[in-house]
Amino acid sequence: MSNVTWTGGIEHWIHKGDIRLFMWEKKASPKVPHAGTIFFVHGSSMASQPTFDLYVPGRPYSSAMDWFSDHGFDTWTMDNEGYGRSDKHRDINFDISNGADDLAVGSQYILDKTGATSLLMYGISSGALKAALFTERHPERVAKLALDAFVWTGEGSHTLDQRKKKLPEFLAQNRRPIDRDFVHSIFKRDHPDTTDPVTVNAFADAILTLDDSMPTGTYVDMCSKLPLLDPTKITVPSIILRGEYDGIAGMDDLIDFYKLLPNMNKQFSVMRGISHASFQQKNYMMVYHILNSFYTMPEPAYQG
Repeated sequence: MSNVTWTGGIEHWIHKGDIRLFMWEKKASPKVPHAGTIFFVHGSSMASQPTFDLYVPGRPYSSAMDWFSDHGFDTWTMDNEGYGRSDKHRDINFDISNGADDLAVGSQYILDKTGATSLLMYGISSGALKAALFTERHPERVAKLALDAFVWTGEGSHTLDQRKKKLPEFLAQNRRPIDRDFVHSIFKRDHPDTTDPVTVNAFADAILTLDDSMPTGTYVDMCSKLPLLDPTKITVPSIILRGEYDGIAGMDDLIDFYKLLPNMNKQFSVMRGISHASFQQKNYMMVYHILNSFYTMPEPAYQG
């Protein structure tokens, strides 16, 4: 494994029953007005810190947590059970519902610790499914929901069509091995020019510092159990973010989901020149600004 360390944040350890879960916090800058509390949710093939607190030499604010902290947000993330520093010992495949259970415990901890009344959620890929399922179960804890690289029924998803060919393999084991070539494949499969090699190598170093295998549960769910959500039950203000070249997120699938969201305080943003892992793309700053605008937009004074 590589050897990457993280600094500038605060470690927290919480419990889901007898399961230990790792959480990572970076506090809002006191130099700007407080803007809210963000809870970032990672995807299927990497833990939280590589995704949201990445350091890349010469690439300003590769850490989304740093950027949002400097813009007034308290930022939190967690390693779902089976990932990163959190417990991995249970003989299960750590599926999306289990991840949503983790978010329920983590969100309550954040609310109790900070005194916040609700959270700004962001989830990417299977993390978007976890964040959405958590929001469906606990809407009172969520002020706004951002779903990036999201999939609803899987219709039109080229990546999932290819992944389904390996479904018997994923069903046969609870974990799948990963290595540097696998991390690079995430960025090569859709449109390789959307990222730069230095960033992808730093991302691989960070991922492989914590894990050499990943749970199969989210893959099984996304290949064989969709849809997992009822959009009519997601009642909070929401934004769907879709990379122009993302092979996971079928455009028509997302638009159909978007149409059914009942809260009319909603947005759909197509991100130019981005494939699947938006925070590791060349156009990552655009993603930050879209999210910041959504999170800081005032509530509508007139609601009809």
